[in-house]
Amino acid sequence: MSPFNSILNILRFNRRNWKAVVLCVFAATVFWFFNALNKTYTTNINFPLRFDYDHEEFVPVRALPAQVRINVTGNGWELFKRSTGVKIAPLEIPLERPSEVKKIVGSNLPMFFSNQVEGLEINFVLTDTIYIDLEPKAGRWVKLAMDSLQFNLKDGYGVASEISITPDSVYLEGPERIVSRFDNPVLLKLRHRNIDENFSDEVELDIPSSDVIKRDPPTVSVKFNVERMVQLKDSLLITAENVPSTVSIVEKRLIPVTVSVPESMADKFTLDSARAVIDLRGFRRGEAKLLPRVDGLPPFSHVVKIDSVRIRL
Repeated sequence: MSPFNSILNILRFNRRNWKAVVLCVFAATVFWFFNALNKTYTTNINFPLRFDYDHEEFVPVRALPAQVRINVTGNGWELFKRSTGVKIAPLEIPLERPSEVKKIVGSNLPMFFSNQVEGLEINFVLTDTIYIDLEPKAGRWVKLAMDSLQFNLKDGYGVASEISITPDSVYLEGPERIVSRFDNPVLLKLRHRNIDENFSDEVELDIPSSDVIKRDPPTVSVKFNVERMVQLKDSLLITAENVPSTVSIVEKRLIPVTVSVPESMADKFTLDSARAVIDLRGFRRGEAKLLPRVDGLPPFSHVVKIDSVRIRL
């Protein structure tokens, strides 16, 4: 009988024998596993971190490190438990002066952890450096305003009412140096595009460093009317500000202008109270073309085109 046939004959058990074989293999595996866990090993393990400081007075400028990697030696049971994340208490790093500590070198970490890692011996810390950025907590109220809607409105449409923002201010709280940098007012930006009808929606206050800045409220209600715009041509009287005695205006005193206005206001639109202003402050000897500033335009209208004015000394 060949060796192959001999092996087949040995394996020709009934179902009960197969169950016995499986149980024996399982028991042997469990015995080997438990025996292996009773030995001492050296390995690398990631431990969760927790920083002990006054959370009411200080806040992180950026997210604090969440873990540290350490080379340890210990019993297989302890290593197995910690490597699988079962009941691993975070390692604490006390910070008595949170805003003064910016980094902790890895070689200095064992002094913090020596009494916190029971059943394991710390050989060395693999994490090179832990960077920390904590600031005193600060808060302030800032007004809200709408940023330009130039790229939000459909071509040929414009805002035809006052923009309502409710509430009109927000309380910002976070790291002192970040909170103090915010402009007042803070500009709201719409994510909507091609708006061609009256707008009413909740808008999120999208600000820099929003991951560390608390906003109260985080969203506000924004409403405004939108209309199709029409263009009207007219002329404006030129006036000058800060005119040196040696300067003369060499063009006509009336200047053509094209103005965009909401369609519903076109019939009653007038430029009687508007004027084109050129500011000559700081003008020196020579000749130049200046683009006038238009003052006194009716609400919700804007200049589409206006000619420049030539001046000379």
